[in-house]
Order: sequence, then C-alpha cells, then structure tokens
Amino acid sequence: MDTKTNFLDRNEFNFDPAPEAIEAIKSFDVKKLCFYTRIFNQGKKSIFSEYLSATYGIDEAQVLIGYGGEDILKQVVHFFLTEDDRKTILIPNFSWWYYKSIAEEVNGRSIMYPIYEEGDTFTYAIDELRQTIERENPKIVLLASPNNPTGNMLTPEELKTICSFVPASSVVLVDESYASFVSHDNSYVKALIEAFPNIIITRTLSKFYGLPGLRLGFGFMSRELERFTRYSTKYLGYNRLSEEVGIAVLKAESYYRKIAESMNADRRLYEQEIGLLPGFKVYRSNANFILIKYPPALRAGLQEALGTADYKIKFMDEPELDSHVRITIGRPEQNRTVIDIIKKVAAS
Repeated sequence: MDTKTNFLDRNEFNFDPAPEAIEAIKSFDVKKLCFYTRIFNQGKKSIFSEYLSATYGIDEAQVLIGYGGEDILKQVVHFFLTEDDRKTILIPNFSWWYYKSIAEEVNGRSIMYPIYEEGDTFTYAIDELRQTIERENPKIVLLASPNNPTGNMLTPEELKTICSFVPASSVVLVDESYASFVSHDNSYVKALIEAFPNIIITRTLSKFYGLPGLRLGFGFMSRELERFTRYSTKYLGYNRLSEEVGIAVLKAESYYRKIAESMNADRRLYEQEIGLLPGFKVYRSNANFILIKYPPALRAGLQEALGTADYKIKFMDEPELDSHVRITIGRPEQNRTVIDIIKKVAAS
C-alpha cells in the first residue's frame, strides 16, 4: 500500500483499527474459511446480523447485510426500480454521484430535489420535497443524513416528518453512512422502521468504524418489505472473517468515539483558521469530512502545493460546487499540514 501519500479525498480512516479488530483477525480460526456458515439453519443470515439484532433491539429478519453500504444501496435501487413500471427515484442535489449512477444501471429516472445553502450549512427543503413527491409519484425517495459532500443532516424528527407524507407504495431509502459521527443514540432507528411500512436505513463500517477495506455494511428495514430480504439474503452466508471483525469493532465503540472527538476538534480548526481567509467559506459538518469554498483562482495553486506535499483532497467538479473542496478529517498532524498549505497559498 502507498504509505507516502496522505489520502484525504475519499473519507477514509487515517488512524489505526481498534485493538479489538486486530485481535479478532489474529485469533480467527482459519478452518472456518473451509466451511459455509450453518446459521441459516436457524433462520438467520449471519452472526453479524444476529449481533446487530440484539444491539438495536430489531428482529433479525429486518436486518440487512451487504458488501459495504454501497452494496445494499445498489440492491435496493435495482430491486425496487425494476419491481413495476415506476422507475423514478428522488435524489438530493449536492449528493453522492453514485446514487444516480446505480439508478441509470436499471434505466431509472433520477429527479434531483433541492438542498439549499443557508449560512454556513445546507438544509433539506422539506416542503418542496413533499411537493415533488406529490407531483412525481416516485418509487424511491432517497435521503442522505449526514449528506455527502455537504455534511448536513436530518434530525430523527425531520425523518419522521418526511416519512409521514411519503406514500406507502414508495420506498424511503435513508443512507446513514456517517450517522454514527452524530450520536451513539440509535433508538430512533427502531422507532422509524416500526412506525412506517416502507423505510430502509443503510449504514456501513467504512466511515465511523474506519474499515472501508473490510467491505461490510448493514441496514434495517420495515417488516412489510420482506420481499426485498428474499432478494438480498445470501443463502450460503457471508464472509466469516468479516463477520467476526464487524462484531469486534461494534464492541469497540468507545475507541472510535474518542477518535471522532479528535476529528471534531480539528474540524473547528478549519472553521477558525480557514474560515477567516478572504474568499473562503467553511461549512459545518456532521461527518468525518469538511466542505470548503475557495477562490477559483487558487485552484491550480492549491492542487500543486498539496500534490508536492503528497496530500490528496477532493476538488469538486459538480455544478455549483466546482469552487469547493471536500477534505477528509485525518490525524491532527495531517490536518495541521493541510491548513498551513491552504493558508500559504491564500497568502501568496
């Protein structure tokens, strides 16, 4: 692996895995790799889904597992956009390009609904979303909370409000890849899937738990969407090593919470130091990244200076965001270096 380059462009994890994760790998019984899991004989998908069921207090039948959160998102979009003649998915603007891409794979029709910039953050226009749903009758309404790359989130109350006006024949798909950075209180997840018959919430171990290379995601769905489980579940089970590592990192919540607190402190450094530079604007974020608007004339200089220092950040190319960068919050020394480079280029 390239250990020279500082990758702050894909919201990855620049810290070490939790000791519990490392121990799970070291102590793994490799003989298990020679056999399929037998847990399906108990009517369950995986020891990982069983653990999630107990942790969240949600029936195991309503737990989803995938090859990363990306895999579950793709399965949901592909399944429901081909279920009948309704091919429309609503996607927030200023969001992950992948949403539209996976809809296009099944000839889906993507309609963007607005997220508006308000001061130093972005917000969902809930009333406009309601109107768009009434007008378009979409098969899927996709929400991202926190949203990538803007970093804004929906509160549990706002999620409940949106779900209340989405028709039961439509699916509410909530991408919560970054939700653990917001709070460790997951009680609203169970409340939502019990209150509404058409909601799927996806999460991942790639962001807060820092294991994108493990490729393990999970989710929860309303009981009424059982037909999707039959499509999604793998008869022969899942990666047995990943299952055990996944359980280990979920048990190491306090380790990752301390790292998240360090990220919060460094996010404030960006706000305090870069936010004061002429032509720059730093947006509040509820995730492990930060979005910054910069003077377009500095783009080439920033790219050159960061490249010389072996740092990669994400220069946005999307319309209306093409004068913005998204920077992964890394280790304190990495964040300090990026801040100093930006300040030096801005002063030149």
